[in-house]
Amino acid sequence: MEDRFRRAQTFEEFLRGAQESGHPWREFYDRARVPEAFLLRGRGLKASWHLLALAEGWCGDGANSLPPLARLAEAVPGLELRVLPRDENPDLMDGHLTDGNRSIPVVMVLDEDFREVGWWGPRPAPLQEIFLREIRQLPQPERYPRLRAWYAKDGGRTVLEEIFALIPESA
Repeated sequence: MEDRFRRAQTFEEFLRGAQESGHPWREFYDRARVPEAFLLRGRGLKASWHLLALAEGWCGDGANSLPPLARLAEAVPGLELRVLPRDENPDLMDGHLTDGNRSIPVVMVLDEDFREVGWWGPRPAPLQEIFLREIRQLPQPERYPRLRAWYAKDGGRTVLEEIFALIPESA
């Protein structure tokens, strides 16, 4: 997995290409903030951690979820985020399906030896529950505004909390 991680794009490299999709990735990244409690938690990690995301520029959930993780990785020594295109990595994607679907983003949490300890995606758990119960049934044009409203209110906190939950406490 280390080889895949090293060949993956940095978030900044991914961001340049993602902007061409029409989703406001740069705007979301510019607004992303990491609450101090998460910065302290990240700076308290005793080992290096790697976050390997599968995403595509057209993915609205990725545009909302990955910027807070990128900001966290920028602020925490020993935490690094890289991004691989989902469609160019079907073997990795097929190992991280959501209900049998290739839903993204997916974030794999890798330890300092690049072993996967867990993965997250494609949405924060509370939003995924709302999506399955209510939003999925809406006509396509009505879905994204509902998702975006949830993400805007949450400010990335749930994504950060769920990613930290995958890192062993002893880390």
